Amino acid sequence: MIPPDSFVERTSAGLAAEIARLVSDGTLAPGERLPTVRDVAAALGVSTGTVASAWRALADAGVVFSRGRAGTFVRAERREWLSPRVQGMSAARVPGAPRGLGAGRDVAALRLDLSLGTPDPAMLPSIERALALARPRADTGRYHDLPVLPDLYDVLREQWPVRGVEELTVVDGALDGISRTLDQVVRFGDRVAVESPGFPYFFDLIEAAGAVPVTLESDADGVLPASLARALALGPSAVLLQPRAQNPTGVSMSSERARRLANVLLSVPGGTRVTVIEDDHSALIASAPPVTLALWLPAQVVHVRGFSKSHGPDLRIAALGGPSAIVDRIVRRRMLGPGWTSRLLQSVLFELLTDPRSTAPVRTARLIYRDRLDRLAAALRRLGIDVGDPDGINLWMPVRDERAALVHAAAEGIGIAAGSPFVVDPETSPSGGDRVRVTAGSVVENVRLVAEALARAASAAPLA
Repeated sequence: MIPPDSFVERTSAGLAAEIARLVSDGTLAPGERLPTVRDVAAALGVSTGTVASAWRALADAGVVFSRGRAGTFVRAERREWLSPRVQGMSAARVPGAPRGLGAGRDVAALRLDLSLGTPDPAMLPSIERALALARPRADTGRYHDLPVLPDLYDVLREQWPVRGVEELTVVDGALDGISRTLDQVVRFGDRVAVESPGFPYFFDLIEAAGAVPVTLESDADGVLPASLARALALGPSAVLLQPRAQNPTGVSMSSERARRLANVLLSVPGGTRVTVIEDDHSALIASAPPVTLALWLPAQVVHVRGFSKSHGPDLRIAALGGPSAIVDRIVRRRMLGPGWTSRLLQSVLFELLTDPRSTAPVRTARLIYRDRLDRLAAALRRLGIDVGDPDGINLWMPVRDERAALVHAAAEGIGIAAGSPFVVDPETSPSGGDRVRVTAGSVVENVRLVAEALARAASAAPLA
């Protein structure tokens, strides 16, 4: 254990930054115990509250963790079932720390986790009524019945962003649908074009398939046509896109940009053989209108509509539609595994999509999220930080140094997500280590204070 008189910084933020540097350079090893708060306070001649605040900031940034009376330890590699990219997506939370902002004006006393990328629980429709209505409808007695309840199938087809979609099914969440589509169209050694910055799980899925990612560049309207053309020249078997509320940037693709991308696919040799997979994860809470390349390329676009952001991550259900040649293969393969998505959950989703008492809260949530993102983005712009015009629940904030931003935000009671997991190769990408993702949809109040704290974190100097 490092001696308590080894530290020199005497502010909570400075002490947290000093310890983070020691962890980064290996002076403090994973699993090593920190001195007690009382011992460090005595050695530095500061209050125990100052040291305790530094310890909390380090825990929020994922640098250390507490074992109660046993002490505070440098964090080792976290849960092995999560990939390193996914581990880096969210800040660690102090057990028992309150969620949301307090009424006080002292930002350091606030506890607000903006690293998670999940919807505000208060914005989700109540599931109790939908569950009560669903029970009589769900029929679980036949193993080989239709994979989608007919009533739900009709509702999904009616609400689909393109008329006349060949086939629809439901899967166990958007990632399940994307994974199963990749399994059908990508082979070992293939290339897959994917947005970078993009969703870390996509990069992991591509690598798990033995494929090679080819990065796509974007601007405020979505993927750049020239970038797609360069990727297609390498002969990918699939293109993976997020047409709305792109995670992490919050960009929603314009209809004109979608048309231009479709034209690129039609004009480039081999482009018409490429499968386009669209992840519309924020479909019902995004402000932008629906957009899909299937309007021009119906035979090669698989569109996945998620309901986690609008109805709750634990619903674990998404709709998948596209050419029957691909969708039917996905359905057949699922029959050798889960078989079908729970018909009880399908019935719940049907009620959530049709009962006015469930649809109204989702429409309201869309407006509230729009307002929250607009207000935080405007407050950051007034402080000289341009985050564009994000949609959905996240924004992509430029920072001077990623690690310093995480630690300084945590010192002020705010958790944010590191930017590097959201790029394919942080070592070569210009848009990873100088950005962080902020779940602005969770900022309910004290917007100015939160923006000021984020601005201070964004300007924090490197720790080493």
